[in-house]
Amino acid sequence: MRKVVVSEFVSVDGVMENPSWTFQFGSEEQEKYKLDELLASDALLLGRVTYEGFAGAWPSMTDEVGFADRMNGLPKYVVSTALEEPLGWNNSTIIKGDVAEEVSRLKQQPGGDILIGGSADLVNTLMEHDLVDEYRLMVFPVVVGSGKRLFRGGGDRKALRLVETKTFDSGVIVLTYRPARTEAEG
Repeated sequence: MRKVVVSEFVSVDGVMENPSWTFQFGSEEQEKYKLDELLASDALLLGRVTYEGFAGAWPSMTDEVGFADRMNGLPKYVVSTALEEPLGWNNSTIIKGDVAEEVSRLKQQPGGDILIGGSADLVNTLMEHDLVDEYRLMVFPVVVGSGKRLFRGGGDRKALRLVETKTFDSGVIVLTYRPARTEAEG
């Protein structure tokens, strides 16, 4: 079964919206980490707003390491009630129906990870249905103060288990969590 992997840039105070504040902490090792993560995935799952931003940028991007080619070549599943048709970004499919059912079906298909970036509302919906298998939070050493946070209030408590940490020389830390399961759940 495929895994749904949420991979997010977040500030120390939990903001993930418009992460332009990440650029001052860039490094080659972080770029390699993100490339390896992308290469281990074989589909992207995106909310409409993130998709519109990505679809406006990625088709015209190029790079020497193949990140842009991989982003542009992967199948993209877009959760939206507003979009009637994909925005011209190749390999894009709109998911309009029951999100939990459609994502469950995607997870049952053979293949690699299904990667989510951005898309906080989608992530929260998937969390409500216990469909996220792994969270990779790339925490940047900055306090942003305001903006959309990845985890919104009001939902059920979800216990997570830390399975890996990775620290970069830039001060950025990747915290990898999986849902904590009881022994009865396996």
